[in-house]
Amino acid sequence: MPLCIAVLGALEKEVAHLFETLPGAERIACAGLNVAIGTYRQASLVATVAGMGTVNAAAAAQHLISQYQPQYLIFSGIAGGLNPALHIDDIVIGEQLRYTDTDTPLLAESHPHLEEFSSTPALVDIAETLLLKRGYIHVESQGLTVSQTTNAPLQVDTPFQANISFQTDTPPHKETSPGASTQEPQKRYCRGVIATGNRFVSGAKMREKVIAATHADCAEMEGAAIAHVAAKNNVDCLVLRAISDNCDEEYDALSSRQFDLARYARTASELILELIDCIIEQASGHSVEQDAQLSSQHLSEKFGDGSAACPTK
Repeated sequence: MPLCIAVLGALEKEVAHLFETLPGAERIACAGLNVAIGTYRQASLVATVAGMGTVNAAAAAQHLISQYQPQYLIFSGIAGGLNPALHIDDIVIGEQLRYTDTDTPLLAESHPHLEEFSSTPALVDIAETLLLKRGYIHVESQGLTVSQTTNAPLQVDTPFQANISFQTDTPPHKETSPGASTQEPQKRYCRGVIATGNRFVSGAKMREKVIAATHADCAEMEGAAIAHVAAKNNVDCLVLRAISDNCDEEYDALSSRQFDLARYARTASELILELIDCIIEQASGHSVEQDAQLSSQHLSEKFGDGSAACPTK
């Protein structure tokens, strides 16, 4: 089965860079989504804008998984910073994802029986390696182990492992990269905790409430739902966020800075493209030319003109 990777964002600006990478992609409208389907190198790549909030994110993720059977599900976008060591345009790799407004013990009564969720460890490692090679410096997550949070859910291991390995001569470390510029503040990242809820986090009171409940490094409205659906379907996933604010602005004020938000979103999506390159190089057993041909043939046979992708009543 040819390699297929699905990429989602909540907002158009969060996946715009991916759409640019697929200029000849077929667009299919289905399930309230506009899905771009194309070939990137030797892999099938599907991308869509999910919309904001956990329900939109989960619905979009399940549609892509059910319809296109991706081996990897990647969510990229912006988030509000909660970790004081992180600055605007820094990166949080979502090693753990926690709901802020959910009774998680009840949630865990259903498959996959988890109270919090994880990105696939191997994908987290790849993202970290790419950031280190870009000159980012590591900062510690303020997230505690799950058993130490206010809600005290059970500590669990990730329910699945990545299907790839990744070799690098630049092992993860905590020091400043020697080649990094000394003239500008150095960009930072953490392998951390992402808090997900259905309310936009703004203001000191709400911000501190989320930190107390989750010990998260950033807050957003989709990540845990994406990882949740991935776990239900046993699909490897990664959630990655660029910091756009410090949870100190109302949504209307934040969204008025469209240029800044697009730039921060691109920071995350450019890293996602590099990560996709790594996945393709490590997971593919064919040459670039062979996989490109197989992928194109697979898309044509499976989805044709798009009519088979969204059955009508």
